[in-house]
Amino acid sequence: MEDPEEEELLNLSLSVSAGRERKKKGKMMMISTRDHHSNINSSCFSSYEQGFESRIFRLLQTREQMLRQDHNLMRNNNIHGRGVLEDGNGLPLIHLLLSTATCVDDANINSGLDNLAQLYHTVSLTGDSVQRVVAYFADGLAARLLTRKSPFYDMLMEEPTSEEEFLAFTDLYRVSPYYQFAHFTANQAILEAFENEEDRNNRALHVIDFDVSYGFQWPSLIQSLSEKATSGNRISLRITGFGKNLKELQETESRLISFSKGFTNLVFEFQGLLRGSRVINLRKKKNETVGVNLVSYLNTLSSFMKISDTLGFVHSLNPSIVVLVEQEGSRSPRTFLSRFTDSLHYFAAMFDSLDDCLPLDSTERLRIEKKLLGKEIKAMLNNYDVDGVDCPKYERMETWKARMEGHGFSGTKVSSKALIQAKLLLKMRTHYSPLQFEDEEGGGGFRVSERDEGRAISLGWQNRFLLTVSAWQAV
Repeated sequence: MEDPEEEELLNLSLSVSAGRERKKKGKMMMISTRDHHSNINSSCFSSYEQGFESRIFRLLQTREQMLRQDHNLMRNNNIHGRGVLEDGNGLPLIHLLLSTATCVDDANINSGLDNLAQLYHTVSLTGDSVQRVVAYFADGLAARLLTRKSPFYDMLMEEPTSEEEFLAFTDLYRVSPYYQFAHFTANQAILEAFENEEDRNNRALHVIDFDVSYGFQWPSLIQSLSEKATSGNRISLRITGFGKNLKELQETESRLISFSKGFTNLVFEFQGLLRGSRVINLRKKKNETVGVNLVSYLNTLSSFMKISDTLGFVHSLNPSIVVLVEQEGSRSPRTFLSRFTDSLHYFAAMFDSLDDCLPLDSTERLRIEKKLLGKEIKAMLNNYDVDGVDCPKYERMETWKARMEGHGFSGTKVSSKALIQAKLLLKMRTHYSPLQFEDEEGGGGFRVSERDEGRAISLGWQNRFLLTVSAWQAV
């Protein structure tokens, strides 16, 4: 009988290899050398060339050779990666990656380093989606062997600048339906809650966004509300947005206010608050419709207690609507290897989906994978444990449902309009095939699925759910 991990890996290999027929060709663009590697000067680390540190140094030299080779391949317009997996069979590489994860988890340092060296000889950031995703997982495992004080750790876990991260986010938002599906579906639920209360809300809507980020979600809602308003009967929209730093909040406020000025029949107000700020005066206007936006926020909290406290606070606001959007996963609280395997499934689907959105020679694709997805992979492998408490990140829809119901919320059905809107989005943004909506269990490419008897809607890639949107009311 097949081992469950082996069966899971086989399913993963089939899912990530299914799109290999879609290889895209074209002229390669130049990638800056700085963005692809940090030069390892042996003289800088001569004190480390002994024992474990010496092996790490040699491993990172192998990694740099891979990065240099990728750079040269792109410069020479060679789009075939490193030629290792051109038949689309990524199963041996995935098995090697899982074996490496097992060694790292068991603190079997020698075997782990040997396997990582073999991986770096095989993977490529310019190859097929299997090679690319494994490259970032290899970096995460290599970093896991090091202490955070090691100079090599910072090299492997290099953080993108805020400008680089913003640009990568903008690229993903533009080319993939991933974030647009989440935002448009959430906005539709908020808009419908506002419409249901128009006879008593004084045409006022207050959205409390627990992670406003760059504010990309809200222009479409501003536009939708403006279409309902007139110059003599204006609608008031107030957004209270929590952000991670003051600079980002100021830029988001400026961006949204500038956009809203084009809609004179709308009264727009933005209040930015730093995460953790004391919250006061959230229900300023009488009878206004209050919507709470929890888009990819709860999974960032470091403990079940913080999630419970947040949901308790949300319930105390007595909102008309709470929109929950979460990545689909089951990465906690289980063993490291089970979380690792589930994450590999998820990100393999994400990397494969980008091949449907961008050609292999795309600098945008490389930026998205390096500055967003690669960063998330490496952080997941190294930051999953915070102060000894497992972070409850990336859980299945059923787990979030139980948690919401346990905190006094009741799910509402997703409207047919929201479902139609999501399907139209895929038609516009992807290599759409009508067949992908006929069978919720299969089919290629992106797909939209109703779940939980119509109370949730998910975006999937092939047979893997990526994001799920659900709407809730306080009981």
